[in-house]
Order: sequence, then C-alpha cells, then structure tokens
Amino acid sequence: MALTGYLRQVSTAVRLLLIATLLLGVVYPLGIWALGRITFPDQAAGSLIDIDGKPAASALIAQSPQQNPQNWFLPRPSAVDGDPSASGASNLGPNDPQLLARIAAARDQVAGIEGVRPEDVPVSAVTMSGSGLDPQISPAYAQLQIPRVARNTGISEARLSELVAQRTTSPWESLLGQPAVNVTRLNLALAGLDPVGD
Repeated sequence: MALTGYLRQVSTAVRLLLIATLLLGVVYPLGIWALGRITFPDQAAGSLIDIDGKPAASALIAQSPQQNPQNWFLPRPSAVDGDPSASGASNLGPNDPQLLARIAAARDQVAGIEGVRPEDVPVSAVTMSGSGLDPQISPAYAQLQIPRVARNTGISEARLSELVAQRTTSPWESLLGQPAVNVTRLNLALAGLDPVGD
C-alpha cells in the first residue's frame, strides 16, 4: 500500500517535470523568440549596418568621429574611449568628487564646442552610459549640436532637425524608457549613407 502511494507520487512528479520542461524549456523560449521576430523585425539581422555590401558600423556601438569631429554629431562620453573590447563604466559613485569634477569639466568643454552657456548643456551630454558604448543620446543633446553641425557642413538646421526627428525613438521603441537618438545612424544619415529611412 505504501509502495503504491510512493509510486503514484513519483509518477506525478515525473509527469510534472516533463510538462514543465516542455513548457519552460521549449514552448516559452520559442514563443519569446517568435514575438521578438514579429515585434522587432529589423533586429533579426543583427546590429551591423552594411554600406555597399560591407559592414560599416554597428547600430549598437557609439563611434566617435576621428576626422573633422566638428562636422558630426558627437556621442556621450565613454569610460572606455569607445573600445568595444573593454566595455564598462567608471564605477564612480554619484557623490564622488572625482566624478563631479569630471562632469563639470565635460560640461564646460561641451558648452565651448557648442557655443552655449554651461547651464544649457543637457546632463546626457556629460554623463557616461553603463557600458561606455551606447550610441543613444538624448534628443536635447542632438538638438544642441544642430547649429554647430549646420555651420560646419552647410546643411540647413531645418534639414538636420528632420534627420534627428527621423532617428528619434519613441518610449515604446526603447521599451518604455526615454526617447533617444541613435548617433551612429544619425551620422550615417548625415553622410548620406544610412540605408534605413531618409
């Protein structure tokens, strides 16, 4: 009698294990994968942006312009100087005097580059992302850069504003976060190379 009850419990446990494995190990992952493919079809091919059939940039990594930086939209500061092999943050706390001094210096530098008062520089222009590689900048920082880019490239501020607006994600697209502008895609559009949109 006790053995029959024990075998019934083992049988129930094994059936529950098989059902849980099927649901959580097969059905759920396939469902999430399919939902991702339907919801974000452009992510299926990965983050590389091809120009003329050759990889030109990654939509997930900010790239600081090396030549004539005054002609391009600039990304956020990076603790790793944009090196994808050394992703990471500075690990300085919000009250660390070293961090506060670095932010103040960065604010003065951005104000000088953009020709504005330091208090007009948005916080996203002087703070780093957690990875040091994120290509997103705030729409406010993108807008701040438009007059400089217009002066140096001859492209009208109105046209640059259109490019920024076209590459600004909504909170839904950024998973209910803040609106953001992908500076890598924006600079490719500026160069007339962005295969998406425009």
